[in-house]
Amino acid sequence: MSRPWPGSWRPLGLSYDGQGVNAALWAAGAAGVDLCLFGEDGAEERVPLTESTFHVWHGYLPGIGPGQRYGFRVHGPWDPGSGRRWNPEKLLLDPYARAVDGDFTLNEATFGHLPGDSAPFMPKGVVVDESVRVDTGPRPLIPFAETVIYETNVRGLTMRHPDVPEDLRGTYAGLAHPAVLDHLIKLGITAVELLPVHHFISEPHLLEQGKVNSWGYNSIGYFAPHAGYSAAVRRGVRGGQVREFQEMVAALHRAGIEVILDVVYNHTAEGNQDGPTLSFRGIDNDCYYRLADDPQYYRDYTGCGNTLNVTQPHVIQLITDSLRYWATEMGVDGFRFDLASALARSLHDVDKLSAFLTTISQDPVLQGVKLIAEPWDVGEGGYQVGEFPPLWAEWNDKFRDTARDYWRGARTDVRELAYRLSGSSDLYQDDGRRPYASINFITAHDGFTMRDLVTYEQKHNEAHGEENRDGSNDNRSCNYGVEGETDDEKLNILRRSQIRNLLSMMLLATGVPMLLSGDEMGRTQHGDNNAYCVDDETSWVDWSLLEKPQWRSLLDLTRRVIHLRRRHPVLRQRLFFSGQPAYPGGLQDIAWFRPDGNEMNEGDWFEPSTALAVYLSGQDIRGRGPHGERITDDSFLMIMYSGWEDLDFTLPGDPWARWYQVAVDTSLDGDPGARDDVMLAGGTTLALPPRSLLLLRADHELWSAT
Repeated sequence: MSRPWPGSWRPLGLSYDGQGVNAALWAAGAAGVDLCLFGEDGAEERVPLTESTFHVWHGYLPGIGPGQRYGFRVHGPWDPGSGRRWNPEKLLLDPYARAVDGDFTLNEATFGHLPGDSAPFMPKGVVVDESVRVDTGPRPLIPFAETVIYETNVRGLTMRHPDVPEDLRGTYAGLAHPAVLDHLIKLGITAVELLPVHHFISEPHLLEQGKVNSWGYNSIGYFAPHAGYSAAVRRGVRGGQVREFQEMVAALHRAGIEVILDVVYNHTAEGNQDGPTLSFRGIDNDCYYRLADDPQYYRDYTGCGNTLNVTQPHVIQLITDSLRYWATEMGVDGFRFDLASALARSLHDVDKLSAFLTTISQDPVLQGVKLIAEPWDVGEGGYQVGEFPPLWAEWNDKFRDTARDYWRGARTDVRELAYRLSGSSDLYQDDGRRPYASINFITAHDGFTMRDLVTYEQKHNEAHGEENRDGSNDNRSCNYGVEGETDDEKLNILRRSQIRNLLSMMLLATGVPMLLSGDEMGRTQHGDNNAYCVDDETSWVDWSLLEKPQWRSLLDLTRRVIHLRRRHPVLRQRLFFSGQPAYPGGLQDIAWFRPDGNEMNEGDWFEPSTALAVYLSGQDIRGRGPHGERITDDSFLMIMYSGWEDLDFTLPGDPWARWYQVAVDTSLDGDPGARDDVMLAGGTTLALPPRSLLLLRADHELWSAT
């Protein structure tokens, strides 16, 4: 090919304009950049980019179009001792590639410190015509307070679904299949939170063992949908993952469901100094990564070998360009940031005024999407639950731990439990955030499933080849006398009751609930609490569970509680409770009761208790409707009892209620609606069965059966 035209330093990446492509790569310290074009036979043509503007190497190539495979080779000194790791023998992925073709093959040539041309073993970027795209709108625009999140993996959700055609299982198209959408719609969730879909590769140590990364927390392409999740790519449509992803988003939007992506901007798949050279390391190592005092090594706040350097303006640009691309071009509605504390560090410490958080807060596009932080990393001072600024919601692990402890019978601080049930005002109110800053979860991809939480007290990760050393040892789980599955039906009834308690508490608590996919039908990973490298039936959702009555009834209960939450604004408060009437003359907005039916006094908050009741008044809900109107709803009394013997509990009478109607009763091991017609008078003393949750709708009028 003849010498390229000068082209432009922006936009970054390879952009097609109908006549050719503009190529632009930021590489501040490089001595030269070659654009490498690959033919259908794998032959490589190297085109030097001789223009450099603002540290961006660029050129325009007429006649190059969509489907073209490419990469970069970057020239410069090889001096790891000073943090400089340029090596033109290594083919590099474009950080801005919109699609990636081919797999990473583990070979010594892919490591910068070893000889050999890495091109035969590297995936390549693919030129995409971005003027041809699927309309993913209109967006559902679900208010955060009304959101119910379903965390899932694109592949794991559909690999065992009997109604999804085999060629679509494990793909974006499979997730958008009507049978899957029907399940999500009937369940009542409002958003799917997808484990990473940025193009990722498996870690070398997994490939050496014949394993793969099944979660995707090993990103290398921040603009490219993972090719392995694309049915179109399987059929040989190069770059087809872009359109397929957009079609999935469009289908979910039509179903009224938002799409939230779990994004991994804290580290990349290149690992530590001994890892492969795939992209950033070979483009400008000491700009893209945080280097240690000895710059041949990396600062590792992530536990994954490296940490992206978000004190560097171009790295912040990369991240925000990526976020805006997914929000605007791909239709995504929000992002959950893995190990977000690593992104919020300035020089070393986590800083609410860091460049990253400041940039996000003023971005007009990103202000309009849901932002969720995993508010910790593995570095010193990395645990930051409750410390992120306005606009951000957070995974609330304090809710997780408190809920697990309460239901397994651990000694639980009543004040802690009350805070978690009422929106965690102790964490989020002082900086002006709302209750929906708290993402309430009990299980997530990382850890036990809900069923395993009540079946195993020890992790069982032996299949990972790490002698069961990986995964958390702090599971706060309980097996109730037998480790693992059992044929003891009495024990199984108890375990199912505990699942119902955990799920119901999470879905009824103030905040935003997040449900792990498959928990609604009793999915098990057989005690594996770190299934990141397990890509088989262990980690895939088992849809055949719905053929069993006990798990079908669990699904029915989950649907019931989610739909109760969606119908009743009193169960999804937008403002924090005050313990006072929302308006003069009304009932206080929240009240807490002892088993004798009286309100808790100051001393009660310092006594351990297995029973707690909370009354949520719907007479006047704090806050106004969109037109300034008062919001009214039913009132509810939720009673939780984690003890092991029957407990007498007296229902509060006037002014709280004259009658109560049963809405949820987790003691029922079967039809969740079996007590719908049961009415209980205020002042009645109930014999609460052990380990149960009861939600009662309050009625202020006299009621009589006819």
